Amino acid sequence: MVTEPRHLPGLKKIPPYWYPYTTMAKGRWLGREILEVVSTEFRDRSMEYYRYALESGVTTINGKIAKPDTIVQNGDRIENVVHRHEPPVTATPVRIIHHDREREFIIIDKPGSIPVHASGRFFRNSLVEILKNDFGFKKVYTINRLDRLTSGLMIIPLSSSMANTLTQEFAAGTIRKEYIARCRGQFPEEELACEVPLLTIDRQMGLNVVHPEGKPAKTIFKRMHYDANTDTSVVHCEPLTGRSHQIRVHLQYLGHPVANDPIYSETKIWGERLGEGGIDLTPSEERSPKVDGQTTTKVARPKLLPRETGHDIGMGSPVPLSAEMVGIITKLRNMKDEDEDWSRWRDVVFRAKEALAKLAAFRVPPPGAVLVPQSSASTASATTAPLATSATDSDSATPSPVKDTANGALYCSECYLPLHPDPKPERLYIFLHALRYTTSLGSFETGIPEWAAEGWTWER
Repeated sequence: MVTEPRHLPGLKKIPPYWYPYTTMAKGRWLGREILEVVSTEFRDRSMEYYRYALESGVTTINGKIAKPDTIVQNGDRIENVVHRHEPPVTATPVRIIHHDREREFIIIDKPGSIPVHASGRFFRNSLVEILKNDFGFKKVYTINRLDRLTSGLMIIPLSSSMANTLTQEFAAGTIRKEYIARCRGQFPEEELACEVPLLTIDRQMGLNVVHPEGKPAKTIFKRMHYDANTDTSVVHCEPLTGRSHQIRVHLQYLGHPVANDPIYSETKIWGERLGEGGIDLTPSEERSPKVDGQTTTKVARPKLLPRETGHDIGMGSPVPLSAEMVGIITKLRNMKDEDEDWSRWRDVVFRAKEALAKLAAFRVPPPGAVLVPQSSASTASATTAPLATSATDSDSATPSPVKDTANGALYCSECYLPLHPDPKPERLYIFLHALRYTTSLGSFETGIPEWAAEGWTWER
């Protein structure tokens, strides 16, 4: 097996663009205020942003401007105008390592950091859009998915018939999947099977734990080598089931989480034991009141929303949460909010309100309408810039940032989103790689990542 470099230096970045977003009301939204819905369902912006955005008339329901206390009803069409700032991804390109035109499928090597589907702030930098825009595949069926942070092999059908064939194979468990991971500590030499059920307890954070009410899951692990210099082990992993975060959670349960996993290998979240052997599952009503990192005592409002009181935690959980579960979710959310630096929003919400007020003149066009991308030569203005069609406006110029003379912080000149320094490419992926799949179509594999080689140096 050849060892390959997995990640090229540098980042792939998409210039920000205006995007009209339309969705039909989901069942769990019905009867709830629109501000409560968007602030609990989506956490990629601050409470202040969502409140001011709604007050500025950027969001409509059935063509009428929605206010923060508008109740979502069955059949409602919610339309919103956003200035999308997609997070950067690694500059390492998606590779097609096999294209079977006759049987209509491709085998790709996905870099870590790229999500399979558009989600959150990701759209053009998602695998589906990359395959469409960069490779010309009009329709792909992503029945075999990898986490955004995980790299490696994916089998992608190009027709519904092949998608149905492979879906049945995955469901029957006849496809053999092999991964490699670099985990913390000295993993046991003997082959080890982990067979504990897994449950998703927080959909927003994608958090999974070992829980008796979860779905059955089994993974077989075999150590490949141990590196004393980094106190890490490279492990061959064979998941016999396909649960969300299965390998990551099973390794954590065994006391050897993926070494650079930002969720399951963080002592600030899980404590010194890092979730080894599982966590306390005793149900509790305890919640921690927070407002984007601040206590509720600093908010002079008669009515606080679930995101502000902490009671949005557990709203989507299939089981009652324990105090430890609530604490872990709270810490994960606070860590995300700190990374986004929402405190800076409090200093510029008046600017955001002014910019958003100008957007109230924009209305989402009817289905089928053609939107003209903004010319990169024109002056960017919230009052004159037409909306981009998201997937085709690749030539838009990045607007010059606005600098706060008081503290030197940078903000987007069109929507006043706080702008952060670029992340380091090595922080955009984890040491988990889909190495080989064996199916009725054949056996397919990629090279071993450079981080899995013996003697590899980890610059933490």
